[in-house]
Amino acid sequence: MTPAETKPAQAAGDSARQDVTEHGLRRVLIVTGVMAASLMQTLDSTITNVALPTIQGNLGASIDEGTWVVTAYTIAAIIVIPLTPWLQNRFGRKNYFVTSIVGFTLASVACGAADNLTFLIGSRVVQGAFGGGLLATAQAILRDTFPPKQLGISQAIFALGAIMGPTLGPPLGGIIVDNASWNWCFDINIAPGILSTVILYMLLRDPSKPRSGPIDFVGLALLACTLGTLQYVLTEGERHSWLSDDTIATMTGICVVSSISFVLYELFGTRVPIVDLRIFRNRSVAAGSLLALALGIALFGSTYTLPQLTQGPLGFTPTLSGNLFILRAVPIAVFTLFIARLTGIIDPRWFLGLGFILIAAGSAMQALVTTYVSTFWTFAASLIVVGIGTSLLFVPISVAVLGATTPAEGPKAGAMVNLATQLGGSISVALLDVVIDQRQTFHSEVLGANATAASIPVQQFFAHGGSASQLSAIVNGQAAILAFADATFVIALVALLFTPLVFLMRKPAKAGGPVEVGG
Repeated sequence: MTPAETKPAQAAGDSARQDVTEHGLRRVLIVTGVMAASLMQTLDSTITNVALPTIQGNLGASIDEGTWVVTAYTIAAIIVIPLTPWLQNRFGRKNYFVTSIVGFTLASVACGAADNLTFLIGSRVVQGAFGGGLLATAQAILRDTFPPKQLGISQAIFALGAIMGPTLGPPLGGIIVDNASWNWCFDINIAPGILSTVILYMLLRDPSKPRSGPIDFVGLALLACTLGTLQYVLTEGERHSWLSDDTIATMTGICVVSSISFVLYELFGTRVPIVDLRIFRNRSVAAGSLLALALGIALFGSTYTLPQLTQGPLGFTPTLSGNLFILRAVPIAVFTLFIARLTGIIDPRWFLGLGFILIAAGSAMQALVTTYVSTFWTFAASLIVVGIGTSLLFVPISVAVLGATTPAEGPKAGAMVNLATQLGGSISVALLDVVIDQRQTFHSEVLGANATAASIPVQQFFAHGGSASQLSAIVNGQAAILAFADATFVIALVALLFTPLVFLMRKPAKAGGPVEVGG
């Protein structure tokens, strides 16, 4: 979309908006409320993963049943994310955001009080439906709360909540599981939920009035069908052998048909689309969404595999395993605001390219040091490198995308970037499950073929009292560790392959464009 094409639409969209920039104590309080809500939602995305084995044991659920505690939330949330701009316009940003916080908090209370799996999964669906739009709405609020010249600062603050939440979730979850009960993984949301509700209800202002109009029920149904079936296939596919399972094959077919129908209907079948796909005409939004997809794969991929490796074959406690993510969190906290200031001086695409390269390098480093004797500090250097790389990505992506859109287009662009990040996480889990499963089988066969009676190490093992069952356990454990190392190499490869996409984004007129971050 050229500047000439966008000017009439931009003028029409912006003319109905009022300035909601805040200053002084009022701004501080609003930012506090928004950050409390953001951290509440992003923490929940990973803190539950650590507690899942304990939840399964306490509620008498199998592994397959227990995974729905995570899957139910994810499916509900991922459907709501692209609806966020429409919901803001329909009900007003303030009404929607505060209602979402209240709903998320009450659903968290219900989750914490659950005494059976069915009630917990149902509560997680409600929690996901209210929590799905929190992050995208928070990003839009922070953008409008700061003046345009401070876009970098507003997005740095948003990034701290969006990135630090998933990073701090595992260590916090480990501490809660080891020292309290799993219920506190949900009850921990009560205090920030109340705080943000009170502050934002009192102080938050709407940039525009709610707009009524016809509801695109067809588009809504097709969207829910597309994203719901896609998430189901990605989550359950590996567990049920993908297309060899009738349910997975059926869901895949429904997803393909509904996704094509959704795109065609939203573009050509309705005058009031529930999701404005035309935002992708903006090259920076399209490229930024692809990069956010890669960021989701890298960020959530390591968050998913590392606890499995450390708490499984390496035998770490949940607390020790979770504390590994603090090593990644520290450089993110240190560098994010610093990078935000530099995005007003240096072309943000250079940060993006370097960030993906560092994530690739850090992931490769982690894969190379993953052995059966790896300790906590073995992973320190690689996690710090990944943390630095992550800090170079989130703010530049947000600044590059939002800097290329008007305030009226910002919520749409932000929702698409957030959706891409979440889909990246789901794709990453599905992809890495396949890699771990197939590579563990491969390594088991290779190691087993060499663990014969003619092998001198095997003879020495039996001479020292080892049994065949013990040898089999050692082989399987070593195969699992090698499989996790291979999965980490895949994360590195994905980050490297996505690096060239950085230069699909438009080059700012000046380094950093009109965005300044000082003041």
